[in-house]
Amino acid sequence: MSSLILPLTGFRTRATSLFRDYAELTKLRVTSLIVMTAWCGYFFGAHKAGESWISYGLLNALIGIGLVSSGTAALNEVMEHDVDGHMRRTALRPIPAGRMSLAHAMIVGLLMSIGGSFYLAIFTNPLTGLLTFLTSAVYLVAYTPLKRVSPICTFVGAFPGAMPGVLGWTAARGQLEWGTLVLFAILFVWQFPHFFSIAWLYREDYEKGGIKMLPVVEEDGRSTARRILAYSIALIPISLLPSYMGMAGKIYLVGAIVLGFAMLYFGVRLAFLNLPLATARSKMYARHVLQATVIYLPLLFALMMSNSVKP
Repeated sequence: MSSLILPLTGFRTRATSLFRDYAELTKLRVTSLIVMTAWCGYFFGAHKAGESWISYGLLNALIGIGLVSSGTAALNEVMEHDVDGHMRRTALRPIPAGRMSLAHAMIVGLLMSIGGSFYLAIFTNPLTGLLTFLTSAVYLVAYTPLKRVSPICTFVGAFPGAMPGVLGWTAARGQLEWGTLVLFAILFVWQFPHFFSIAWLYREDYEKGGIKMLPVVEEDGRSTARRILAYSIALIPISLLPSYMGMAGKIYLVGAIVLGFAMLYFGVRLAFLNLPLATARSKMYARHVLQATVIYLPLLFALMMSNSVKP
């Protein structure tokens, strides 16, 4: 019996390790947020058509978008494996740590990205398949290389980053409409306080990896703080658009205002701290901004869906 237990234990250990590597390679937590946002987009697209959002269409949309997101993340880690090896927070990823070969990761990434795009084109509609593929391409061809060149990478990366809600909507409707622009705008603006706070926290890591995020290029942190504050302010009126566009009701309107000012509070607190980026207190405040953005988005979309208005 013991001779059977040992091989089984070894198999389970290897399987668990491989699962963790794939989860890291495909950035499972980020992909989960993308899929959740696409779900919101599908919900409103189906809602506008007067159809149920609980359908095989939703399942196909989330599978396809999840595959492309996972594949894009894997290809991103292939392209940046040398950078990841220089940064403390990414050095233990499967490729720089030597647990997975470049070829393995590249094949997985290509299969997921291309396969997921075809899956969407076949099982939802061609527009969604095309838009999802283009979103992946812009992320990899434009945003990823720009990270080593200029802080403008954050602005460029915000375009593919704002697409999940749009993709969910088109998966349900097969066309671009004003509602897609509303979801796009919310996600587009939300990303700036989110990613600037990450860059604030990991400035030293990004500097070692040669990543030209704004806090690396302008070390006093003032420009970063001003942008966090400006985009947090802009997010408040933009988050109210679903109510004015007839997508959500008054409960959402009030909730969006409360959530917006709550997130703004953390941005104001960081902006007026006037301490160097490297101090423990400024990093603590930047982490609070990051945590606020992570809490804000799911709550906003959950409130939007729960208080949706029938067309």
